[in-house]
Amino acid sequence: MGGIRALKKIQLGKEDVAPGTAAAATVIWRGLGSLADNREVTFPDETVGILGGTDRSIVAKIAAAISFDNVNATFEQLPYVLSAGIVNTVTGVADGDSDGYVYTYTIPTSSQPTVKTYTIEGGDDQQAEEMEYAFVESFKLTGRGGEGLILSANWLGRQVTNTTFTSLSLAAVEDILFGNCTLSIDAEGGTFGTTPVSSTLLEVDLDFKTGLTPIWTANHLYFDTAQNTGPEIMLTMTYLHNSSAVTEKTNWRNETVRKVQLAWSGSDLTVGTGGSTYTTKMLIVNLPGKYEKFEALTDQDGNDIVKCTLRSRYNVSDATAGAIICVNKLSSLT
Repeated sequence: MGGIRALKKIQLGKEDVAPGTAAAATVIWRGLGSLADNREVTFPDETVGILGGTDRSIVAKIAAAISFDNVNATFEQLPYVLSAGIVNTVTGVADGDSDGYVYTYTIPTSSQPTVKTYTIEGGDDQQAEEMEYAFVESFKLTGRGGEGLILSANWLGRQVTNTTFTSLSLAAVEDILFGNCTLSIDAEGGTFGTTPVSSTLLEVDLDFKTGLTPIWTANHLYFDTAQNTGPEIMLTMTYLHNSSAVTEKTNWRNETVRKVQLAWSGSDLTVGTGGSTYTTKMLIVNLPGKYEKFEALTDQDGNDIVKCTLRSRYNVSDATAGAIICVNKLSSLT
């Protein structure tokens, strides 16, 4: 009897002993994807008097990968991707007198960050496999009106080996909805989130290349370690062509620094009399940068729209490269 799609799954376990030391899975990923064994099999070229060549082969490089395919992003599971791609934050900070916990992922600038590596289990009811030393090479967050916020992520790892699934229960999650987003844009020297821009944002596409790169040394056939050579962050937004869009187009022409905040709210937190910073679950993306491009006007249902791209980089004046903040009710990632 062969395996079936309905019984496929992906599970993650934090590698708390050391990167590359396989760990048992502790959470089921609420999404899609399949492990890929990327070992490279080559057949040396030789002239030995045999038409078509011989079956001599070598495997000099072993690698693995998995793509977390498009799925609705959730307040509870997005931090797994952020901790494996930006910085090792797997424990939340209690938010005042509430049941909320804050996970902050500050974009690195002057030193290489440490990320949390994972062992990822994947497969179906026929065979489970696992990949150790898994980290996020890139991820995307995309959204448009009337839909959920969509997450995809590309993971790299050392190798794929057969295993058996760890027995786990599904964790409860809450989807992040695009319509619950507040866009704010402030000037250099200002504070992220101070100036809301309403009735303007139609679509958003955050493309975050983490800069994490595997390094193959003489120690193994798989990569020995991974280093951060610098992130590349592009934010593409589609605006209704209103007065706010015209203002931002002028800022593009003037090469003016913009401090963009995208803040998605979720269900209410329970807040006591002592108060808290947040009153709901939150996903906050704070990015400084300059617009790189404004495209020609197009239309959507007869309404003029304009697509623009902001390149996010370190702002010298405000000494920030931005951050991504997630607020949920989990004290730590399991």
